This record gives sequence, C-alpha cells and structure tokens, in this order.
Amino acid sequence: MSQAIAVEKVSKKFVLGALQRDTMLRERLISMLSAPFRRRSAAPNVLWALRDVSFGVDAGEVVGIIGRNGAGKSTLLKVLSKITYPTSGEVHVSGRIASLLEVGTGFHEELTGRENIYLNGSILGMKHGEVAAKLDSMVEFAGVAQFLDTPIKRYSTGMRLRLGFAVAAHLDPDVLIVDEVLAVGDAGFQRKCLNAMDGLRSGGRTVLFVSHNMAAVENLCSRCIWIDAGKVVMDGAPREVIEAYMNTFANARETMADLRSVQNRRGSGEIRYTAMEYLTPTGEPLRVVRSGDSLVVRFHYHAQKPIVYPSFGFRLYTEFGTLVTDTSTWHHGIDIPLVPPGDGYVDLHIEFLNLLPARYYFSLWITGAASPVHDNVEHCGQLDVGLANVYSSGRMLDNRSGIVFFPQRWKVDEQLMAAVGPKAEEK
Repeated sequence: MSQAIAVEKVSKKFVLGALQRDTMLRERLISMLSAPFRRRSAAPNVLWALRDVSFGVDAGEVVGIIGRNGAGKSTLLKVLSKITYPTSGEVHVSGRIASLLEVGTGFHEELTGRENIYLNGSILGMKHGEVAAKLDSMVEFAGVAQFLDTPIKRYSTGMRLRLGFAVAAHLDPDVLIVDEVLAVGDAGFQRKCLNAMDGLRSGGRTVLFVSHNMAAVENLCSRCIWIDAGKVVMDGAPREVIEAYMNTFANARETMADLRSVQNRRGSGEIRYTAMEYLTPTGEPLRVVRSGDSLVVRFHYHAQKPIVYPSFGFRLYTEFGTLVTDTSTWHHGIDIPLVPPGDGYVDLHIEFLNLLPARYYFSLWITGAASPVHDNVEHCGQLDVGLANVYSSGRMLDNRSGIVFFPQRWKVDEQLMAAVGPKAEEK
C-alpha cells in the first residue's frame, strides 16, 4: 500500500522571547533605540517542539495522536499542514489535505459562510460545481443555514467550529488532519464528527486525529502514536499505546481523589467522604478501567461522632448528566448499627463493569437514622471507561451503542448458517 504521509527526522525549534519583525514605524524606532541596552551575551531560550520525529502513514489509515498538553502534537499537525516549516527533516504528503487545527482556521473574516466554503474548495483544487454539489450537506451538518450569507466574523465560536469541520470533512480530501475537534461543541455535534470521521475511514481516506478522548481514539483509529516532549514515545495498536500513556498519569499524581476540600456539598457534616480510589480486586491501584473489568471503588470517610445506622451510597451519571444508577449499602440490605468516630472506608465491589466506553461521574451521599443527610457531594469522582473485547469477537462496542451492555449469547440456526456460507465464499 502506498504511503499518504512520510515524516523523516523532523525537528522544529522555537526561540522563546525572540522579537517579531517590527511592522509599525513606532515599533521599529523603539527597537532601534533600545538595541544598545539589550543583553548580547545571553544565550537564546530555545524550545524544541519536535525532535527527530519519523513515521509513515499508509493511504486509508486512521491514526490517532495522543500526548499531554505541550507535547508537540499541534506543532506536528501544523508542519504536516504546511502552516509552519520544520527546522530540519522532511515531510511528504500525497494528495489534497484538509486541516481543522484551530477554530476558524482557513476562514476569511469578511467573507460570508457560503463564500468561505467556495474559497476552501478552490484552495483544495475543487471546481465550483464540485463544491456546489456538496454545499447543502455541509450546511446541514454545520447547522448554519440561517447564517450562511452572514460574514464569518459574526459567527460564534461554536458556529465556526461546526462549519470548519463540515468543510474539512465534506470536500473530499485525501488526507484529513483534525486537532481536538471533540473538545468543543455539544454532544450532538461530537457524535456528528465521530460519524463523519468513521465515514471517511470507510471511504479509504487518510485521517490524523489528535484527541484527549481515549475512547474515541481507540474506537476510530487502527493505530496510535504517543508523543511526549517532541518525540515519538510509542507507535502501535491503540489499546497498547493508550494503556502505556495512561499509566504515566498513575506515576505522576496521587493514587486517590481527595474530597476533603470539595465545597459543593451539603448535609450535617457529622460524617463525610474524604477520598475515593479505584483498585484492582487484589487491592492494587487501578489506572485503566475497561468495559467488563472487575474493580473495587473504595470510599474513605471521617466521622466526627458516633453515627447510628448510616447508609453509604452513590449516584453515577454520564458526562451529559444522564443518571445511570443510584444505589447504596441500604439497597443491598446492609444495616450498619454504628460507625465510631474517626477514619474508615467502605468498598464497592464491581464484579463485571457493564458500562460502555465513555466518561462517567460519581456523586456520593451518606444518610443516617438521626439525620436525613450527613453528606452529599456532587460530581466528585471521574470514571473513564475504555474499550474492551467484551464479546471476544474483536468487534468493539462504543458509546454509540448506548450506556450499558450485558452478557448475552446469540444462537443462529445451523441451516441459516449453511445457507449464508456459500455466498460468503463467493465474496
């Protein structure tokens, strides 16, 4: 298969604090007058955003690029998009490139939405008729029909983003480069973006996708590149790369979420949650949680005084606020006669996590016989659930399949399978 992108030993250097070219007479005069007083001996403060980066992307491949903020991901995409040039090394990209790197990139402020669509099409080498044939689908995708003949400078940030992605995805690029488009926009728009990129993948287009949404990267991409400090740390199967990347966070921060300083809580305060953590069934810190996993969620508390018949509970929500479950020790028939003053914890054992990949939030509560509410703290714990091969088919479920899944088994009549077999062989 031919390569769509070839990156060979690419490095990019920025000189921090370097003066830009003076564009006004006043700036030029000030620069000339202050020149004798500048420190000439100080070494320039150099930042290498990319260092000796090399990789190739085959035509039709969808590659996710992950890494921390400031790792060099956006700089790499700008080099690939020819927005900036590498300090050293070479980049080769075959075919037409469409990039969505920043909100409004490629738009002319004074032109209308319609005019900008045609402008972007001409930049990609498309004829007027080709763009016109796709205009309606782009406008529908972006949801800007009412403002199509309004100058872009009047658009909101969300409108610019929607139109920018619509243009980039619908103008038949050979290579689509997208930088964290899922960080902005509502849930409906994010689903549209994911579906559009999935369609490009099915159509054999090459896609480079930067995102902090690990579930989206694992679901969409056949390959993942992890960049840190301007260098390629790992390049391989998305699941393996993401797990290695997520493990670095485990080493860089506290193992449990501290709830003592959380302010948005109510209740008597006689007993309060102080922390929560995710553990393996054997009690080790759990950094990567996947659909189908077994895990323990430990809720730490502190009691100011003896608490009679407390009930420990939680509510779990999707990132869009949908309640998944509301349960407690009381629901499970556990009646705790007395909690003495001091610190302690209760464990929630989950034998089989049947949540589909997405981000979820815990809200915690404690009630008691003497007080309706001792503690109630909203959205205090975050749970990121990653993809897993839960049905052992190699075909992953994602959050487009719903919120939960359950163990199941399908049975197809043997005669039906026998009838399908010859057709499958002919294909």
